[in-house]
Amino acid sequence: MVNKPRSRSTPSALTSQKDRQRATRLRLRITATAESVLRGGHPWLFAESVRSQNRPGKMGELAVIYDRNDRFLALGLFDPSSPLRVRVLQAGKPRVVDRSFWNEKIEKPVQLRNGLFDDRTNGYRWVNGESDGWPGLVLDRYDTTLVLKIYTAAWLPWLDQIIQVVLDRLRPERIVLRLSRNVQEFAGRLGRIDGEVLCGGTVSGAVVFFETGLRFEAEVVRGQKTGFFLDQRENRRKIEGLAGGRRVLNAFSFSGGFSLYAARGGAGSVVDLDISTHALAAAQRNFSLNESDERISACEHQCIQGDVFEWLASNRDRKFGLIVLDPPSLAKRESERLGAIVAYQRLAGLGLQHLESDGVLVACSCSAHVSEEEFFEAVLMAARKSGRGFSEIGRTGQPPDHLATFPEAKYLKAIYLNLSR
Repeated sequence: MVNKPRSRSTPSALTSQKDRQRATRLRLRITATAESVLRGGHPWLFAESVRSQNRPGKMGELAVIYDRNDRFLALGLFDPSSPLRVRVLQAGKPRVVDRSFWNEKIEKPVQLRNGLFDDRTNGYRWVNGESDGWPGLVLDRYDTTLVLKIYTAAWLPWLDQIIQVVLDRLRPERIVLRLSRNVQEFAGRLGRIDGEVLCGGTVSGAVVFFETGLRFEAEVVRGQKTGFFLDQRENRRKIEGLAGGRRVLNAFSFSGGFSLYAARGGAGSVVDLDISTHALAAAQRNFSLNESDERISACEHQCIQGDVFEWLASNRDRKFGLIVLDPPSLAKRESERLGAIVAYQRLAGLGLQHLESDGVLVACSCSAHVSEEEFFEAVLMAARKSGRGFSEIGRTGQPPDHLATFPEAKYLKAIYLNLSR
């Protein structure tokens, strides 16, 4: 009997094809310590933790991570140019990365945010990076405009797929792409630029959205973050409840978010203090957007351009019943941590000198490299050194749409102090 040659479509040929595909996948084996970290749910694999890989990897390629016993551990986006070598998309069991995979990925964060906001708030974070299973990517909503910001070039090869998934599920009128600085050069080679409109009409000026019934501008094309500091929403709401009848200082005011809430809460006057004239102009426009509210129009609003540390040190005669200190990150890298702690203590001390009896100081930090314990202790130390009696009203952290599921994601914290005399 003569054996006929096998067809290319026979089961054994298909099996061989699958074997070849598996062999060409980027496969990484990692250190025992890194295995434990990933099993614990951490979404990052650093370059020094890679013991071996079967071949060089390309930007954005899917990397499969195996343990010492050659069992699947995780799957993630590979970045050959970054010390953070793989950002984990899937852990525990293998998954095919197809349309259904991405549909599930977008559905989970959307469902988590159901019920968080009513129709008085249409500005919030829909996807918060690693904590929502989208490592290095955030998606913010400003009414019918969405802003997609990516912090690793590994997302760029997947961008068209992600745009389609977002369009199908969320139905925005427009999607704007924002790129962190470390991504922009590589993105340029692919024809992508920071601030480009991925779909929908062009952006002319700022986008206006609602937050707790207040109107705000978001500079989605060129503004900081994705155009606004959405993460301070819950603290702004608290300020509204504390501001009644008080003179308020909003230091590092940016576009006046805390000030508008204070004005609506019945503050007698509000001072916006910031070094940026551009930010102060935005604050003026935000007040104008809400001038139909009698409480806001009745509040005296002043803008002062200057360095906050210098102004507080040289204008000791100015007193306030409520002071908000919300500086930009004072420690953008670990090497700046100790200096930032000293600066936070100094800033709180300066603020306390301007606080009236029974006044309230709200001190905030967005520095991930400074822990909650370090920051709170710095502010409390300043209060103890002031020689004035005080009580702690409360502490806050991340808002619910900026959930943090691993230590490095926890960056925002605030402490509220009341001076008794």
